[in-house]
Amino acid sequence: MSSAGAIDELYEKLDREAREGGYHLNPDREFTRELVEGLAANQERFGYMACPCRLADGERARDLDIICPCYYRDPDLAEYGQCYCALYVSEAVVEGEAGTGPIPERRPEGGVPAEPSGEPAGAPGGSLSKPVWRCRVCGYLCGRDEPPEHCPICGADSDRFERFM
Repeated sequence: MSSAGAIDELYEKLDREAREGGYHLNPDREFTRELVEGLAANQERFGYMACPCRLADGERARDLDIICPCYYRDPDLAEYGQCYCALYVSEAVVEGEAGTGPIPERRPEGGVPAEPSGEPAGAPGGSLSKPVWRCRVCGYLCGRDEPPEHCPICGADSDRFERFM
């Protein structure tokens, strides 16, 4: 199992990457550290950081949708202010204006079967599966159902984004 120092390093890495990407880790440091320990354990067990709150198959092609950050993070954040395991939360949660709690599971029962390409069924392919949003301030592009709360490049709020495609 990973050492305390390795867990702390992974925590800081995930926090830095979240902030750089316009996301927020749960401000409850003890709770979040336990999730990071679960991610590290899954990294050691499977060779990838499967969501610590879901049962991983152990076959990467079948678990692509739940490798952290999972495919369901953005819709969960948009609808509930947190991802399924509450590792990622909205700014309202960080500011204490909202709390976290259980949310419905978006992943289909039994997981997402892999297609011959190794991608989960319904994964992005030749056509765009999500709208593309463009920051009107700096031009940053992202493909997701809703624009991010803040642009990870210039910090502009979500209302400064336009649907690009």
